[in-house]
Amino acid sequence: MTTRRYTQRARAASAEETRERILDAMRAALRSAPREPLSVEKVAQAAGVARSTVYLVFGSRAGLFDALGQDLLERTGFRRIVAAVALPDARDAVRESLRASASVYAAERDVARAVYSMWWLEPEAVRGVFEVLERGRAEGQRTLAERLAGEGHLRPDVTVDEATDILWMVTSFDAFDQLYRGRSLSEAEVADRLIAVAERTLWT
Repeated sequence: MTTRRYTQRARAASAEETRERILDAMRAALRSAPREPLSVEKVAQAAGVARSTVYLVFGSRAGLFDALGQDLLERTGFRRIVAAVALPDARDAVRESLRASASVYAAERDVARAVYSMWWLEPEAVRGVFEVLERGRAEGQRTLAERLAGEGHLRPDVTVDEATDILWMVTSFDAFDQLYRGRSLSEAEVADRLIAVAERTLWT
């Protein structure tokens, strides 16, 4: 290996380490003060870097939130939801996607709660992470509702539009958190309750 190539790899590893330190500091800040606006200065200090470094790595405060959203999906096992939705029986897809969603939400509950709360306080600042976390959920629930109807499982008195709305509600972070934090249920218990809602309202 040439000295130049070694130096390039070392720099890339150092840049990735810096990026992870900043994201770690950001998650810690959101957990410790979920109702306060996120300060890039404080995140930089906690990560042990200059404020300018945060902007150099992420481009902007919005870019920092975008990266957080993607990082959360990767850390919490979002692929489980994707795999669940692909199951051949739509009813199994609904059940397993709700279990996977509960696992994803529980894995970083405090950070997710801060992000969803900040949506009402600073929508422009957190738009990126919010859209990353919510990306595809509406279309995914519509697809599941259409599959339930197409496979003959959807109750005759429930339309595809109504089924989409019900699935949108039961797969939301707020539905999860009302039971998880509000009712002190475990992750598995929350999933069971939400699955029961889906089963009793959507199919026979």
